[in-house]
Amino acid sequence: MPVQRTFSIIKPDATARNLTGAVNAVFEKAGLRIVAQKRVRLTRAQAEGFYGEHKARGFFGELCTFMSRGPVFVLALESENAILKWRETMGATDPAQAADGTIRKLFGASKCENATHGSDSPGAAARELAYFFASYELL
Repeated sequence: MPVQRTFSIIKPDATARNLTGAVNAVFEKAGLRIVAQKRVRLTRAQAEGFYGEHKARGFFGELCTFMSRGPVFVLALESENAILKWRETMGATDPAQAADGTIRKLFGASKCENATHGSDSPGAAARELAYFFASYELL
């Protein structure tokens, strides 16, 4: 199986609780390699642009406010079948429904404050990686 890249965000709730290293350790243990990582503070406009596909949904405003309230870490991850592996490692959106040992079960507080975001398809991964990383940053 070929190596694949995916995108992740460690959300403001997790960075505020100083969990970046703990989250990184979980996905590294799962076999996901960090290709690029940086800490950024999203503006409201950047959050709206990133989550634009959800603009018509009721949670859009709350999500954009949340994602721009504090620093996040954006990451490019790599492994065989990286998108599926990362989604399984994150766990269900609702931490209460997430499997034991997943990032959201370990560190999430609610459906919104669930510690991480991850791409759900190859197209989304390509778009999301390009939103935050220049090609020269993805070694």
